Amino acid sequence: MSDTSQYLTLVFISVVLTLAVGTVLMRAGEPFLQEVFHDRSVTRSLNLLLFVLFLLITLGVLAIISAIHVDTGNEVQTFVVKLGVVLLTLGIAYGISMLVLLRVRAARKADEIHEHVSERLAEREYDRTHPDQGSASSR
Repeated sequence: MSDTSQYLTLVFISVVLTLAVGTVLMRAGEPFLQEVFHDRSVTRSLNLLLFVLFLLITLGVLAIISAIHVDTGNEVQTFVVKLGVVLLTLGIAYGISMLVLLRVRAARKADEIHEHVSERLAEREYDRTHPDQGSASSR
């Protein structure tokens, strides 16, 4: 296999794998975003923006990786080493993306819990200061 055909094959495989991983991330990320934003249009828009961001960053890194010269003394081994770097890069990018989604969801849940607790405390304070008016939650 010539250097050019090896390069083009690696770029093709990298693009296909990146699109596949990005699509999986987009499908897996939508329920997380829906849980956070409770609005289908916002969820879809943000999910598409994150998908494009994932593609741009990952494809940019992979383009740089594909241009780096690695010489193992064997064309097949060189190709496999570069493909391994591509797969590791995709795995790391996917992992980071999932961690971001998990953190966004956790932060949103924490905010909802804080808001609920604050409302309950305000109701109790109102009930304590206005005992003759009944419970604020019953209105």
